[in-house]
Amino acid sequence: MKYFALFALLTGPVFADGPVVENVMVSGDRFSVTLSHPDTGWDHYADAWEVLDTDGNSLGIRELLHPHETEQPFTRALSGVKIPDGATVVYVRARCNVDGWSEDLFEVALGD
Repeated sequence: MKYFALFALLTGPVFADGPVVENVMVSGDRFSVTLSHPDTGWDHYADAWEVLDTDGNSLGIRELLHPHETEQPFTRALSGVKIPDGATVVYVRARCNVDGWSEDLFEVALGD
C-alpha cells in the first residue's frame, strides 16, 4: 500500500504554464491584448482575458472561442470598455480553460 501512495505522489497533476499577458494597447475604449499560452487544442487553451479596475471589478471580458496552438503569441481586441472617471491604472489578466484565471496582473497605465 505504501508503494501506491508514493506512486500517486509521483504521478500527481502536472500543471502547464498559465496564460501570460505579453502586451496591452489602449485606444479610447478599445483594448488590444497580446497573450501567450502553450495551447494544446480544445483540451487546454487560453479562453479569455479581462480588464479590471484597481478594486478588482471587471470592466470587460474578451472570451476566446477557440485554441491558438499555431498562433503564439496572439492579439485580440475588445471595444466598449468603460474606464471609471479619474482612473490612471487598470489591470489585465488572462484565463485558460483548465487552470482558470491567472493570478498575474498586467498593469496598464492610462494616459491623459
